Amino acid sequence: MIASSSELAFIFPRRKRRVNSTILKRLFSAIQQGRDADVAQLCEKIIAEEKRLGHQKVAKQLSSILHSPPPAARPPTQGHALTTLPTSRRDSSPLLQSIPHEQLRHHMVVPTDVEARFLRIEKEYAARARLATYGLRPRNRILLHGPPGCGKSLGAERLAWATGLSLQKVRFDTLLSSYFGETAANLRKIFDAATTQPCALFLDECDTIARARGDRNDVGEVSRIVNMLLQLLEEFRGDGIVIAATNLDDTLDPALFRRFDEVLEIPKPGDTEIVRLLKLSFSSLETEKDFPWNQAAVELQARSCSEIVTICQNAAKRSVLASRHAVTWKDFEGAMTEQRRVA
Repeated sequence: MIASSSELAFIFPRRKRRVNSTILKRLFSAIQQGRDADVAQLCEKIIAEEKRLGHQKVAKQLSSILHSPPPAARPPTQGHALTTLPTSRRDSSPLLQSIPHEQLRHHMVVPTDVEARFLRIEKEYAARARLATYGLRPRNRILLHGPPGCGKSLGAERLAWATGLSLQKVRFDTLLSSYFGETAANLRKIFDAATTQPCALFLDECDTIARARGDRNDVGEVSRIVNMLLQLLEEFRGDGIVIAATNLDDTLDPALFRRFDEVLEIPKPGDTEIVRLLKLSFSSLETEKDFPWNQAAVELQARSCSEIVTICQNAAKRSVLASRHAVTWKDFEGAMTEQRRVA
């Protein structure tokens, strides 16, 4: 495919003879990852056109990008993935569910103080080697708590994404066993695997196995499981991180909180966070010119982040199906009404 004069005219319109250099650099970098001969030929024409227009510096930068060797593929390391998943002793079912790195969500909207604490965890992990020279360890045992739908699972995914670790979610359906002592044994296998093969180990809804000991409904096995979890958290010295999440912090064993380096509450969003979340959720679409963001935030007060995202998605669908170019307040109100009926 050779670019025609009309194609070049489209790229370099007569009235504006300068191509945005930032866009061009990004374009060339993307092409360079898997060079297509025809597209490369077009790139050479763009370079020649830039030179002709007197943009020598840009032309030189583009030529350097285009002709540089592709980056070498980074070999997989044990620190980024579990090579063998632990299995239950009785039926060999996997005790962990691996979440592929490309599927991890990492864009969070949280209050400024919560964001700062997430960043501190990530920075400490990135500087773990430097900290070790002073006998210090990064915070790598994290407890996330707060109301349902406010981002605890998203927080775990974000930490895995930011640290480059594979996210391994504990499967409580295979962890828990009715056989005496087997649940505790399964739990130890999970922590042993996370210690020898660093990962982001995620215990979602950890109250399943960490309820307070001494409860009236407690049986001996429950106390043994809690004791085992406390011991494993206390002894954990792996190069990865352990993340636990719960909605019910008042039912957890009090000793559990002391085993974590960071106990982080993720609250429901306030007005500022709601507006940011709305704009992020509508980022792939236009909104009508005078969309009342602050009024929308008032309407969504006391809603969880997941509810707000669902409302935005439904409003966007209404706009697309109606062939509108922008999401309107009417779309938003309709989605709000729909969500109230579901709730």
